[in-house]
Amino acid sequence: MGINFWENLKKPLFVLAPMEDVTDVAFRTLIAQYGKPDVMFSEFTSADGLLFADEKGKKKLMRKLAFSDIERPIVAQLFTSIPEHMEKAASLVQEMGFDGLDINMGCPDRAVEKQGCGAALIKDPEKAREIIRAGKRGAPSIPLSVKTRAGYSRDEELDAWVRVLLGENIAALTIHARTRKDMSKVPARWELVTRTVAIRDEMEVGTLILGNGDVVDVADARKKVEDTGCDGVMFGRAIYGNPWLFSQSRDYEIVLPKEKIQALIEHLELFEKLLADVTNYAVMKKHFKAYIHGWDGAKELRIRLMETTSTKEVKRLLREELARS
Repeated sequence: MGINFWENLKKPLFVLAPMEDVTDVAFRTLIAQYGKPDVMFSEFTSADGLLFADEKGKKKLMRKLAFSDIERPIVAQLFTSIPEHMEKAASLVQEMGFDGLDINMGCPDRAVEKQGCGAALIKDPEKAREIIRAGKRGAPSIPLSVKTRAGYSRDEELDAWVRVLLGENIAALTIHARTRKDMSKVPARWELVTRTVAIRDEMEVGTLILGNGDVVDVADARKKVEDTGCDGVMFGRAIYGNPWLFSQSRDYEIVLPKEKIQALIEHLELFEKLLADVTNYAVMKKHFKAYIHGWDGAKELRIRLMETTSTKEVKRLLREELARS
């Protein structure tokens, strides 16, 4: 077995969540430059697609798994309901040089669940075991982790589900403190993370427990670690428009408008360099509101940005705004 990088990290751990069409290689590169987390995850990627997509589709999926050394340690997150596909895709991930492999067993997207993947695996623990074991066979030299939810429809499902996962001797387990049924309609219940830690300790296994859900900033994460006893926190939506999130030297509340504009320009340039040939420019628009807010005229600028059709147009508008300010 290779080195388990998770064991060498200083606690508490602050980890960047895998978010589809958000934490792509362009945004992760920017984050690594502005304030690097302890661990980064790729966007979640279909193991089935990696193996069977046509040439164009495979090229796009492989770009989801693109990374650079500045992002290390970097974990590839995969999903599938077919153990044989997980084994082959895990082998590919190991060959690509990733530091770890994570299996998504919590995504609530209906299209994903129809394939028996994501949160659907909470209802099929035997299949979940098979997929974990297949991932280990395919990538025996890197640590395997799992990201999931506290249950499918009821909090009471947590105990049995967590015991299944911890029984497979995984390196780390991220618990989103909501059920699949909850989606994001209710506040995250971090007492479920506390319960997960207690189960881990009762089972006397070495798996690291990470909590996820409604984390505002690093100070909030530290408080949640203290309250629950977990080993670290995974940040999701808090990263939108805030590549400074993990920086210990910057307070986002005092970041100047011109700094936000400049960061968005850098983000756009990284998108052009790393993704524009395989990804539609429209995915960048979801970032505009996060960066462009909090000052007079921001709303008007944002409306104009949403009407653009290219990164070139956006950068021109942003540079004009910088010149005016």
